[in-house]
Amino acid sequence: MNKIKIAVVAGDGIGPEVIESGKQVLNGVANLMGDLSVEFTDFPYGCDYYKKTGKMMDEDGLDKLQNFDAIYLGAVGSPGVPDNVSLGDLLLKIRRGFDQYINLRPVKLLKGAPCPLAGVKPEDIDMIVVRENSEGEYANVGARLYPNSPNEIALQTGIFSRHGCERVMRYAFEIARRENKSVTSISKGNALGYSMVFWDQIFNEVSKEYPDVETHTLLVDAAAMFFVKNPKRFQVVVTSNLFGDILTDLGAAIAGGMGLAAGANLNPEKKYPSMFEPIHGSAPDIAGKGLANPLAAIWSISQMLEFFGYEEWAKKIVSAIETLLVEKKTLTPDLGGTAKTEDIAPAILKILSN
Repeated sequence: MNKIKIAVVAGDGIGPEVIESGKQVLNGVANLMGDLSVEFTDFPYGCDYYKKTGKMMDEDGLDKLQNFDAIYLGAVGSPGVPDNVSLGDLLLKIRRGFDQYINLRPVKLLKGAPCPLAGVKPEDIDMIVVRENSEGEYANVGARLYPNSPNEIALQTGIFSRHGCERVMRYAFEIARRENKSVTSISKGNALGYSMVFWDQIFNEVSKEYPDVETHTLLVDAAAMFFVKNPKRFQVVVTSNLFGDILTDLGAAIAGGMGLAAGANLNPEKKYPSMFEPIHGSAPDIAGKGLANPLAAIWSISQMLEFFGYEEWAKKIVSAIETLLVEKKTLTPDLGGTAKTEDIAPAILKILSN
């Protein structure tokens, strides 16, 4: 019997609601598999914890989380807590501390999912975005000079290391080679003459190691346009921390909405735990009302299973989500239904059990 130990940081707003649905699905799948057990341990970290203690997580929080195989994160953010605090002192702290240098976000239009683009079929939107996740524009290096004066200056420094760029690019190429897909690198080398020219140079070097993989390069503004006008051209996308953050939200918008947007923060070598999360945010306006869509949280469970080698069950979960969307019997209000958050996990498990 294989066992996965999971640290749960349900977090803020709708986080606890959608995470509960994901936990139900994972427990149900483990029972169906028969050779897997899961153990959840809850941690209170988040904005409520910050309001009580002045900290988003314990000083030794990373030491506590390191003993787990994976982290399951709900959502972070709450009115009254600055966004840079809620993000920087929890989510980014975990990503950097555990060297989760791969952010993996599927942008896939499932059958039955709403799409704002006219004439687009599910097979036209099917990409995986590999985002550099530990440095780049989010490296948190900079300074504020001459504060509160007319001459005040803010400096924000992006950090791009050869090691960091090469490993995220190779990860993208390995996916493309395995799945017989193309790789598109997205940067802004025409304007960012150091960081993005460096990125482009390294992509060109790494691509020579994969002569069997078709490659493309695009400026980020052009890529944003083509995400909307011609998403079919993208299969595997590799890009920097900031560009990946923005483009995957755009990707979510064209592939069913934020309620279907899942993300994985991976340490591929498994030296540290990886973290899996829906990327929709805490949505405090609907928290506690049973209106939250937990499908992104359930999709992130699929990513977790895939990461641990259970590819077949990972695919079954995504297929079950698609079945739910096609049947349109049990959907939350954001997808045109009347179901409550707590109705979704049982419906998914019923599909998986048939």
